[in-house]
Amino acid sequence: MLTRPFSYLIGIQYLGLRYHGWQAQKGVKTIQGTLERVFRYVMGHEDFTILGSSRTDSGVSCLNGAFVIYLREEASWSGLLEQCNEHLPADIRLLYAKAVDRSFNIIQHVTKKRYGYYFSLGEKPHPLQSGALAYAGRSLDFDRMRLASSLFVGRHDFRRFCTHGKQLDDFVREIFVSELVPLGKTSVFWPSENTYVFRVDGSGFLMHQVRRMAAALFMVGRGELSVEAVKAALSDPTLSPVSPKAAAQGLVLEEVFFNEL
Repeated sequence: MLTRPFSYLIGIQYLGLRYHGWQAQKGVKTIQGTLERVFRYVMGHEDFTILGSSRTDSGVSCLNGAFVIYLREEASWSGLLEQCNEHLPADIRLLYAKAVDRSFNIIQHVTKKRYGYYFSLGEKPHPLQSGALAYAGRSLDFDRMRLASSLFVGRHDFRRFCTHGKQLDDFVREIFVSELVPLGKTSVFWPSENTYVFRVDGSGFLMHQVRRMAAALFMVGRGELSVEAVKAALSDPTLSPVSPKAAAQGLVLEEVFFNEL
């Protein structure tokens, strides 16, 4: 990337329903792959590198994410950003573009990430809402779920709340916020009634961690898992997950925070 000395931080939001995650892969449609194709067309060359702040999974959406593009020559984004948005599909939108110093590292300079797991209760929602909203059933015990959710705050070993990747031996992550809140009329994207979000801020997350945390809370709310069992799992050396993965479409990367810009 030293041969491409110009760095630009670009904000992005997308609906992940039609994509096989962020990372470019052969034979499947991804967010990164779609961006690279559009940048090649708009800029008329492929002399660039894209690096994202988060590798979201297949079906996961994003409200305020970011990536860096490295270029060999300086670019003017006043019209370039608009051109890119015109050629990107309707479910991907670029929010801003600004030059950043070459010392800026989009991975190491992340201070925290905020995820929201959106779900509805009661009557099953309209199928057209299913792209970014999970359905959690008729009812849940929110008092017990909130007790369990509060246990995630702090530094814990989340080995029982993740999918184990190759050669992974560090399962400790720090959670700053873990809360369950009703959406009400605070959002224009999701229904205002019977819709909730499990919101979690952390310094970093393991594979499928938030989805397994959300699934564990649903199990607590249905009486299938005790609050005490969630607490015990945070100090249990067992490698088997305590819960399945909640549906991908409920998960949204809400924001990425940086300490240097």
